[in-house]
Amino acid sequence: MTRSGPQGCLVTVEGIDGAGKSSHIAAIAQRWRDQGLDVLCTREPGGTPLAESLREAVLHQPMDALTEALLVFAARRDHLVHVIEPALARGAVVLCDRFTDATFAYQGAGRGFDTAVLTQLATWVQQGREPDLTLWFDLPPEIAAARRAAARTPDRFESEALDFFTRVAGGYRDRFAATPQRVLRLDATVSLDDVRTQIMTSLEQRGW
Repeated sequence: MTRSGPQGCLVTVEGIDGAGKSSHIAAIAQRWRDQGLDVLCTREPGGTPLAESLREAVLHQPMDALTEALLVFAARRDHLVHVIEPALARGAVVLCDRFTDATFAYQGAGRGFDTAVLTQLATWVQQGREPDLTLWFDLPPEIAAARRAAARTPDRFESEALDFFTRVAGGYRDRFAATPQRVLRLDATVSLDDVRTQIMTSLEQRGW
């Protein structure tokens, strides 16, 4: 990281469904607000009225892998144009629950969709915008499945079989192995309090 602190940075939070990442976003945001920073919390797919409607379709309507990928990137484009880029331009920290890594993990590795097509879509849609830091909640798919079953009614992704999430988890590992400098790996097998300690300690070590 070349910047001092997270001001004007895009920070993404990633991990397979059931990894517990969403439980920590508010605490991370509060840490930075306590430092006097402007923090925007958002999510993908979603973040704008159009993107939220596309999210509902992606999560609940049957579709093939190409349609799914196109809807995810359409939602991302609207999100970038109307929310993420304006917030970064004013110097805010944007804390986003999922971003492009999830697309390569879920649509790429999980669905087996052509990653060359995903790369081209990312080039068109993002125009060079990538996360400055990614918090990766790393959890074995078997443990994540047990947590999901106890937590909520599953959506179209959460209803997938274990082998799907095994592929997704592998997709995340491969994706982050290629860009280790921007990834903070968190052991999500431990308690929420222990994960929180990992997060805060790691951010402190980075001066964030």
